[in-house]
Amino acid sequence: MNQGRRNILGMALLGMVDPLMAATPSNGGAAAALPAALKTQLDRELATIAANPACELASLSVLAIRDGRVAYEGQFGRRFISAGGLPDKPVDANTLFRIASISKMMTTIGLMRLVEAGKVDLDADVSGYLGFSLRNPHFPDQPIVLRHLLTHTSSLRDEAGYSWGLDTALKDVLVPGSRLFGEGRMWAANAGPGAYFTYCNLGWGVIGTIMERVGGERFDRLMRRLLVEPLGLHAGYNPSELPAGDVANIAALYRKRTVDTEVWDANGPWIAQVDDYSKTLPAAPAGIERYVIGANATPFSPTGGLRISARDMGTVMRMLMNGGLHEGKRILQQASLDRMFSRQWTYDGKGGNGDSLDGLFNAWGLGNEQFPDDPATRTRLVEGGGFAAVGHLGDAYGLMSVFAADLKHRNGMVALVGGTSTDPLAYKGTYSSLARFQEQILTAMHRRAILVRA
Repeated sequence: MNQGRRNILGMALLGMVDPLMAATPSNGGAAAALPAALKTQLDRELATIAANPACELASLSVLAIRDGRVAYEGQFGRRFISAGGLPDKPVDANTLFRIASISKMMTTIGLMRLVEAGKVDLDADVSGYLGFSLRNPHFPDQPIVLRHLLTHTSSLRDEAGYSWGLDTALKDVLVPGSRLFGEGRMWAANAGPGAYFTYCNLGWGVIGTIMERVGGERFDRLMRRLLVEPLGLHAGYNPSELPAGDVANIAALYRKRTVDTEVWDANGPWIAQVDDYSKTLPAAPAGIERYVIGANATPFSPTGGLRISARDMGTVMRMLMNGGLHEGKRILQQASLDRMFSRQWTYDGKGGNGDSLDGLFNAWGLGNEQFPDDPATRTRLVEGGGFAAVGHLGDAYGLMSVFAADLKHRNGMVALVGGTSTDPLAYKGTYSSLARFQEQILTAMHRRAILVRA
């Protein structure tokens, strides 16, 4: 997740929109529960937000669940923006997005299945699973456990990077004295395991590697077995192994800035950042044919690499709302979900127990962020409040994503933005740490699709 992301977006005026910003028809009748007039109004509001010239969205795919049923789906904009003479391609309900850090929560669901199977213990020293000693050299007597990794309290840091090629083993990076340890910037010196929250992508590379070791499969294929196939999803952490039809429907992620700079030009062209497969198919990670399972899962990005549609994210959300059941098949026990979504860390408001990143992180479960709807901590997701939720945010390569579920009342929202025309740092939210356009999208869906009683 891009931790520096902050945004503000002024209220958009309703009006005429470009045809590519119109909502595309939902295949299937799941959204029919929303009255036609409200659906039309919500389509129009979201299209206007997406087309706002102050901060245009390259693409937008959303879904709202009310009382455990899909109440609304909408898609706006383009999954591929014309370049080199190729035509535009609109987003549809089955378009896959690289959902960034929401992938962490999906990885956690797979991990919890391994916990239920007795493969791992959340409170056991992870060294026994990894096959090498994982210790912060500043606190060598304190073991690191999965609970620490899942709650970003492991004392690992991202300063030395968090992804390496398949020819590199994690032990060669993390163990003092190893060939890539360097200055040891991946370890915090100010606090040991369990003492301090700092959002850390590296921890999820460790989690994925542990999952490989205990599951006996490469991470992307393990998650296919644990999550994708049981739920019937069109999704995966390795796009080179997706079916051709799914690859053709992956959204390229865009910004109106060059790939590796912070120079934006709102009047310039959309520039693809990742996942532009218009001319070439996705390549497998280099060296995959020689990869030793359980050495380094980071190239499969347990931290942010899942490609999945908003519709299929809704399938995952409904499974969580249904106590771990999907179409009569048990994916997880209710007790495991209770454990996963129980509060593990709450910011003390003073910086003594963690870095909230200017209010972005205030409460955490196991692999999930929590939004207690508290105006004092800017954890409200919708204007005026009334929607406390658990879930995750994502922000990478132009993608800005939200997965937010009120599991108690079985209401929820998914929002996937495939890029912005201007720097989101200039468009801060008015009542939360989200982007302003995210506030508007969630508020519109909450009012029109969740609060309504058909």
